[in-house]
This record gives sequence, structure tokens and C-alpha cells, in this order.
Amino acid sequence: MRSVIVLAAIAMVAGWLGLSSPALAQWEETGANGEKTYALKGAETCLKCHDKAPATNMLHTAHAAKGDSRSPFAQHACESCHGASPEHLRKVEGQPRALPAVVYRKDSPNTVEERNGMCATCHQGGKLMNWSGSQHQSNDVTCVDCHGLHTTKDPATSRQDMPNTCFKCHAEQRAQTLRPSHHPIREGQTVCSDCHNPHGSPTQKMLLGRTVNDTCYKCHAETRGPFLWEHAPVREDCTICHSPHGTVQPALLKQRAPFLCQECHMMVGGHSNQLLSNGNGGNDQRIRGKSCMNCHSQIHGSNHPSGPRFMR
Repeated sequence: MRSVIVLAAIAMVAGWLGLSSPALAQWEETGANGEKTYALKGAETCLKCHDKAPATNMLHTAHAAKGDSRSPFAQHACESCHGASPEHLRKVEGQPRALPAVVYRKDSPNTVEERNGMCATCHQGGKLMNWSGSQHQSNDVTCVDCHGLHTTKDPATSRQDMPNTCFKCHAEQRAQTLRPSHHPIREGQTVCSDCHNPHGSPTQKMLLGRTVNDTCYKCHAETRGPFLWEHAPVREDCTICHSPHGTVQPALLKQRAPFLCQECHMMVGGHSNQLLSNGNGGNDQRIRGKSCMNCHSQIHGSNHPSGPRFMR
């Protein structure tokens, strides 16, 4: 505080003497030895040049809430994220202006670790605790690749915009959601974060649940059981039969019955074999163009005493 008063006094005297001292008027010493300086007026200094969108959109976000001690604007405003940047403000005639200490654009001279490290100074714990070592972190994804900090509506947290944010990289999953049978992502009823934690999780594919099935059970509780008669692949992994992002078959099935069922029920001596070897070349009316689930309607499991074949 004393250094601020001293600098202000020097600037005032310089003004009386008709001397120009823009640097003294703009800077505030913060380090013990004065090694780093922040803009004295915070965002007001930055807005002298950055006075148009998208920079000004920051003023309408939670990051600009001065009343919240956790926000950047309650600290050093823009420089809370961009770092102390005295060289950026001190424009030297005839030379290009120096960049801020931390730049977040694609051609940034800062490393991915430096950029993400600035965000991690505030954003830690909770759903972010598994970021280190996650697939996104291992692939050098930066926070701003997904999040829009200078926008009033962050596309990574908006349920309307989140899928398109993910689809920028996950093109295969985008194509799958365009198939006739799909989770209602395009309809806005489901978003990627309903199943995945983009900041990482201890599970495969960054799932929210401990397993694939636990993740599915959040919405599909009727298939959870326990059942008196369990269907083994149902208990093991839902994706044995279903493709969660979308398929051309009903109910997100990987392929239509009976072909899906026959991947397992071919060599066990059951009636699936009998129907295929009845001398009609597999044209038995019970299976031709029809579904095993016409009879085995309780395919996820049955609680009926007479339901070992999932028919009731």
C-alpha cells in the first residue's frame, strides 16, 4: 500500500512539472522486491484498448463479480488470469507491443501446462480432482479449447451448446447421434456430461459411474435388478448389446435380432440352432424377419418363478 501511495505522489509531482509518466500512473508494485507489478486500476486499464466484444463480454460473467472474493476481478482483474504484464502495457514507440504474460489463443507462446495451470489456481477439487492423468489432459487439451471465458454463456456448460463443443473433436460420436436410434442429444434432453466427466474420472471413457452399467442405471433403473433370473450380458456390460451414442436399429441395439442374439446363442444347442437347421435354410416363420424378443420379452431379467428363459 505504501508503494502505491509513493507512486501516486511521484506521478502527481511529475504532472505538476509537466512531465509525462504513464508507467508510474499505471503500475502497482506487489512483490516483496518490486519484481512483479499489476495494473493499478485493474480492468479499467485493460479496457482502454480492449473496449469491444468479446473482451467486454467478460464483464457479464461470474469471473467479473467483484463482490465474490473467489473471482478474478476481486483480485487483479484481467491479470489474475493473464498474469502480471507490465511489458504489455509499456508500449515502446516503433516496436510491437509485448504479449501478456499468459496468452490462451491457439498460437500461444505459453505451454499447455502454463495455461491450464492458471485456471487450476482457482478451479480444483470436486469434479476436477481427476483432471491430472485424464484422457483430455494427456492429449494436451486446454481449458479454453472447451470453455469460452469471454462469453456470457460458456458453451461447455450450456446444455444447449455442450454437444457441439464436444463434437468439435469427437466427430465419430457426432455421426452416431445422427442415426435413427440415438440418445436425445440433438433434442436437448441429454448432454454429454450426463454420462461423462470431461475433467476425468477413475473409470474408462471418463464415465460418471463406477462402471458402464452404473452410468446407464441412473436413467434406466428398470434394468438394474436384482432379478431372480439374470441375463449374463446384461449384468456384465450394457454395451455388449447396445451402442450408446446411436445406431440404425431400435433401442440402440448394435444390430437387429435375431442376429444380435445369435452372436451368443448359436453353439449351445438351444432352439436358435434348431430354427436355423430345420431344413428351410433358416426360414422358419418364428425367426424370419422377426425378433427373439417377441417371445423372450423380459430380456434384461425376470422375477417370475417360471422365467428362466426370460419369457415372462
